Amino acid sequence: MRKLLAGALALVMIAALCGYGFWTMQRPEGHYLSDLRIELALNHGVPGEHGNLLGIEPVLYPGDYQNLQRLHRKLSAYLEQARAQGLVSPRTVVVLPEHIGTWLWARGEKNELYQVTQRHEAWQWLEVSNPLRYGLAMLTATGDDRRSDAHLRMKAEQMASDYQQLFGGLAKEFGVTLVAGSIVLPAPYLDNGVLRPGSGPLFNSSLVFGGDGSVLGQPQRQQYPDSEVRRYVHHGRKFPLQVIQTPAGRLGVLVGSDSWYPENYRQLAQQSVDLIANPVFLSGKDTWNTPWRGNRHQDATAELPLQRGEVSEQTAWQQLTLTANSITPSLSVFLRGQFWEQGSDGQGFANQAGTHLAGTSSQGARLLNLWL
Repeated sequence: MRKLLAGALALVMIAALCGYGFWTMQRPEGHYLSDLRIELALNHGVPGEHGNLLGIEPVLYPGDYQNLQRLHRKLSAYLEQARAQGLVSPRTVVVLPEHIGTWLWARGEKNELYQVTQRHEAWQWLEVSNPLRYGLAMLTATGDDRRSDAHLRMKAEQMASDYQQLFGGLAKEFGVTLVAGSIVLPAPYLDNGVLRPGSGPLFNSSLVFGGDGSVLGQPQRQQYPDSEVRRYVHHGRKFPLQVIQTPAGRLGVLVGSDSWYPENYRQLAQQSVDLIANPVFLSGKDTWNTPWRGNRHQDATAELPLQRGEVSEQTAWQQLTLTANSITPSLSVFLRGQFWEQGSDGQGFANQAGTHLAGTSSQGARLLNLWL
């Protein structure tokens, strides 16, 4: 009798495990509606032979990342509207915001992940839907926040492939140079022009794609990770800043708060930089006018002319980028939208010839254009 009960129990366990395994592989997709409108918030200068910096501040939500087709549809719609207004040419450098690629960790998951309202709930769905991948990733995770590390590490191969396919494809489709915001990957590197994740620490990196869809230069790692991600993202100061030749001139990329530090601009100036792209992500809803958080975890912040809390986020971002760089045309572009309970804020702006250019404010998607 005991053998019979033990056998029956074993069969039940096997059936449960098989059922769970089958469930983890199911990825049905729900209904999807999206607002594809975008406002031209800044259009400074006149068209000329030097081209333009074109920033896109998309409004994005978790559902936009359920598959690549959805994200492509939204971003290509924004670019189509920019092209219809005469803002896209072979000498256009398109700039997308920081972490637009990082959220690709959510691609291809169960409907419930996109429907919950709290990020910790989304993480739970990610983990129970990918138990083996998550468990293996936890074994190699590093940093002070091993859970966040594991989430990115377990999806790294897929994320790297999706990032290059999507943003390299958009660059080729519209014939532009495209600064593809940033993506957090373990030790990213190029293998014959293909982006690959390595096995080292996580870096917040940006790639630039040419008009033929190929990668220009190497992954540009963020030099000074901000307080939001420092517990699992490693600094990239062992990988110096680079300047990339584009049809619009010699381009430098400063990821996020790297645009605060004068030393970064000096490195770019030594390489004869002509224009600077600054992809940014500012977390928190309605934080643009709250006291500046700074970055107390970076020693270099102590040398900045501002102290935490003495001005607003808006004033700090605008003042620091203009003070550190009064010569080279630059464009700062912010990610907009809502990822579960985590909102984002910020209004993109440009600097040219020592002048700050803000454009009109709005809550929706924005285009920012600076003729060079």
